[in-house]
Amino acid sequence: MNFLAHLYLSFDDDAIMIGNFIADHVKGKTVNDFSDSIQKGIRLHRAIDAFTDSHSVVEETRIRLRPEFRKYAPVISDIFYDHFLAAAWNDFSQTSLDQFAASFYSIANRHLHEMPQRTQKMLPVMVQHDWLTSYRTIEGIGAVLTGMSRRTAFESRMEYAAAELTKNYDSYKKEFRVFFPELITFAKNKLEEITSAYSGE
Repeated sequence: MNFLAHLYLSFDDDAIMIGNFIADHVKGKTVNDFSDSIQKGIRLHRAIDAFTDSHSVVEETRIRLRPEFRKYAPVISDIFYDHFLAAAWNDFSQTSLDQFAASFYSIANRHLHEMPQRTQKMLPVMVQHDWLTSYRTIEGIGAVLTGMSRRTAFESRMEYAAAELTKNYDSYKKEFRVFFPELITFAKNKLEEITSAYSGE
């Protein structure tokens, strides 16, 4: 899953949210360099990614993407799913997407000094372009994917992924709507498990 889903699946806990946000820039045992609260978010992020990567519905999405986008299919599927979460945000949250995004940007800036350098460099760009709310439109998703395509070392064709989303929109949306409620349940249970492990219960 991409940024918006990981942040949503932090369940309004600031430290979990920060850990979930920085996790891709935290390698191996360096997780232990962070506070216990942030470590929980990092471990939750990794569990969410493992659950997503092994899910049969997500694999259906990636199979449809793989002929054109090859190894970038998982990246694109994550961003597509963030689009569907953003587009139907009110089905999942009583807080508006604009309020949620603004709150996260504020939290992230307060914790900037605790983040890896790569995350510190990325955050201002994310805030400036308001990535989280941009996900709710196909145009916004297209801009994100095109920007990512420019930064890849190899040809990714991600600049064409928004057209693919439009072409098979209903199929991708159906897969998201099947998968995401299962992911919410998994993440809640996993966070309880991680929290219990840290408290020694």
